[in-house]
Amino acid sequence: MATRFTNRQQAGRQLAERIAAVAAEQRWKRPLVLALPRGGVPVGAEVAEALHAPLDVLVARKIGAPGHTELGIGAVVDDDPPLFDPRALEYLGLTEDELAFDVARERIELRRREALYRGIRVPPEVRGRTVVLVDDGLATGVTARAALRHLRGRDPARLVLAVPVAAPEALVTLSAETDEVICLSRPQPFHAVGLWYEDFEQTTDREVTALLGRQPVNH
Repeated sequence: MATRFTNRQQAGRQLAERIAAVAAEQRWKRPLVLALPRGGVPVGAEVAEALHAPLDVLVARKIGAPGHTELGIGAVVDDDPPLFDPRALEYLGLTEDELAFDVARERIELRRREALYRGIRVPPEVRGRTVVLVDDGLATGVTARAALRHLRGRDPARLVLAVPVAAPEALVTLSAETDEVICLSRPQPFHAVGLWYEDFEQTTDREVTALLGRQPVNH
């Protein structure tokens, strides 16, 4: 069985060590770390510190299956159209129109979190930079996929996905959306992200804003 991480901070330090080695080898210029809140922010903070790079968030909201909200079947980012997993919709017998209320609800929460985490700061410039998208783990990967497609549309020089742990099947799908995937552990069977952490207590909004306040984010 794969080794469990102690917590997000410890996982972030291990991930940061791997990423720093890759960055040095590839000579990344002006890297930018974007974390998926909330759980990705403690991980991303360690990565940003190791890279001496700015840290910011990319708020994406998972759309869960009715009655099983932890099962991600879609996601929304910014004003982009919602991205759905067509196989999941077919399996559950759902249509995108039937999920319109869920999409609207998650967009409201997305805007709330953006306002809370960023305040009056404008989003950082992505064009021409090496952008590292960080999360604490991937199960279905649908939220990360929506985030990666959004970032690709903003013309980064290089797009990297970095996570401590992920379901192998999710990484196979996401490899087509990014220039590079850095993942420390790919356990099989996977089941859920939280199983691979000894402490997986929910990250709070206060913790996110505190971590973002460590350093300027618009380098």
